Amino acid sequence: MIPKNFRDRVIAPSLLAADFSCIGEEVSRAIRAGADWMHLDVMDGHFVDNISFGPAVVQTVHESNDIYLDVHLMISRPDHYLQRFVAAGSDMITVHVEADHDVAETLRRIREAGCEAGLALNPATPMSAVEPFLDQIDLLLCMTVVPGFGGQAFMPEVLEKITTAARWREEKNLSFHIEVDGGIDAVTAARCYTAGANVMVAGSSTFRAPSMSDAVAEIRNA
Repeated sequence: MIPKNFRDRVIAPSLLAADFSCIGEEVSRAIRAGADWMHLDVMDGHFVDNISFGPAVVQTVHESNDIYLDVHLMISRPDHYLQRFVAAGSDMITVHVEADHDVAETLRRIREAGCEAGLALNPATPMSAVEPFLDQIDLLLCMTVVPGFGGQAFMPEVLEKITTAARWREEKNLSFHIEVDGGIDAVTAARCYTAGANVMVAGSSTFRAPSMSDAVAEIRNA
């Protein structure tokens, strides 16, 4: 189960920014630095214009360390590949509302498999696209960059979506987390916390910081 409620701050370093020559050690370093979750971006080269890794890497992280695995499927057919990521040891599986699948059915299957279910939307996607599914999710991921590559600049126009999501959550008496991913550091995290997000995915600003522990603490306390 999710180790924190949506009122608690969660720091989820993104494996995409880690040194892939020593993945297990990099995840251990993140844990020592105070990470709550590990965020794993799976890209297929179709849904986004990049290819990252698949279930084998998720399984490697699962078997080498004990940390909550927040697996973000940026792939065209999450329904087709879902069971492979369940078997690999995912704790949370987040799928995109824009992908080619029956969203409600995929969310149902994720939960039936014993994982938490997340739903993501891209910066250009209106909030109305995710509204019908808010009572079926454990997490809403508002992408704060165009997905596909790390190191992009934060898009402040997404803050309005975060505020809307937090308002809908209260109005509908729901309890999903609100996660942000893209250009997150201590400065942008503060803006996202204020808007209503509580889960911060941070790649370059954590794994590539002079001190990962300091970076994680700065984002948490922003």
